[in-house]
Order: sequence, then structure tokens, then C-alpha cells
Amino acid sequence: MNGKVFLVGSGPGGLGLLTLRARQVIDQADVILYDQLPGEEILATLPERAEKIDCGKYGGKHTLEQDAIESLMVARAREGKRVVRLKGGDPFLFGRGGEEMEVLREQGIPVELVSGVTSALAVPGAVGIPLTHRKYASQVTILTGHEEPGKAESGLDWENLARNPGTLVILMGVRNIPDITRSLVAHGKSPETPVAIIERGLRPDQRVTTGTLQTIAGISRERKVRPPAIIVIGDVVRLYREDDPGLVPL
Repeated sequence: MNGKVFLVGSGPGGLGLLTLRARQVIDQADVILYDQLPGEEILATLPERAEKIDCGKYGGKHTLEQDAIESLMVARAREGKRVVRLKGGDPFLFGRGGEEMEVLREQGIPVELVSGVTSALAVPGAVGIPLTHRKYASQVTILTGHEEPGKAESGLDWENLARNPGTLVILMGVRNIPDITRSLVAHGKSPETPVAIIERGLRPDQRVTTGTLQTIAGISRERKVRPPAIIVIGDVVRLYREDDPGLVPL
């Protein structure tokens, strides 16, 4: 008899934004396949009775490759176990949850999505950057800054992104900041467009770096900006206040 797999989003980090459904599913799990993105606070609460399998990526190297992760989920579910694939943010937003769902469906394994609060929304909000604002932006575009290696051509339309009058939110883009900013400016976006990079959002060591499309690559290099981080591009960044005492990590 097959068990069931739960694709669980843990949110942007910390217990404060972990949903009640996620907590329930984690606590009832027989097997948990996790990476480092949920953060130490959440990982410290994983139930002792569960089999815990580290699937993280450290220093650019994967503990387990994607096909091995998928095979493990299928194998444990076929043993009749409740399997949690624990991810940061939301599994269906650049979390490969869609690919995993396809594999599980093909193998006849019951699967349930447990949505998580995406860092693309929560992290900018935590530092006082609203992604929409009647004065500055009426639309939001969320994109990846790290496409699949070896892809024949980019799936990103830089010409349209550069013309976009709203807010751009980029996940997994820290290492490609020079290329991202260069592409946007080359396709017509003003080099004076404000940019904020929020490292380790909603965690005690959260840090914000600001600049413009023209300057942010150099500033981030000087400050040694590192992932995980969210990049926000657009006029809403003007609302960020470094000294605002009311906006602090959870």
C-alpha cells in the first residue's frame, strides 16, 4: 500500500511564518527530506521519530541529486510511509515542486501541496518595501536569476522586463547580479532605477544592501553579498528606511 508525499513550503525562515498545516504535516511525518533553506530554527523542531534525510546544497555541491531525491520519495511512499519533502518558501515557486509532483503522479503516489509563504513577498515586506504601491508600482514580476545550466537560450525576455513599469523581484540571482543589471540597462531600463538586495531575510543576521542598476553590482561585491538573498528592482525601493525601528526580523 502506498503512503503519501507532502510537498511542504516552510516559508522564508523562522517559525513565525510556518503555517499550521505545515506544522501538522511535519509532526506526523515518517520521513523528512530537507535542505538548508528552511533555516536552523525550523530544522531544530523536526520530530525525533522521523527518518531525516539531508538533501541540501552546500558550497555549490548537492548532497543528493534531484533524481535521487525523487527516487527516495517514491521508495519511502511505496513502503506505506508519510513522506515530507520540506522546502524553503513555496514549493511551486522556483522550488522544483512541480517537477516532483509530475514524478509522483507518474508513479501513482498520492501527493499533497502544502503551500508556504514565499520569500519573494515576505522578505521585502519585512524591511518596509511594499512590492506594489499606488504611487510607484501596479504590477509585480517574479523571476529566477539562475536558470537551468546548459539551457540553449534564456527563458527570460529582457526587452520586456526592461520595459516593465512595475517591480521586479529576483530569486537566486546574487551570483548573476552583474549580468542581470547589464541586461536590463542594455535593453533600455534606466541605470538610476533603485535596487535592494536583502540577504537572509527574516533571520537574525538579515542585511539590506541598496543602490541602483548602475551601482549595485559594485556595491554588492564590496559588501560581499551572499545567497540566500532577494533582489528587488523598482521605485518601491525608495520606501526603504535603514533606520526604521518598526520593521525588524521576526
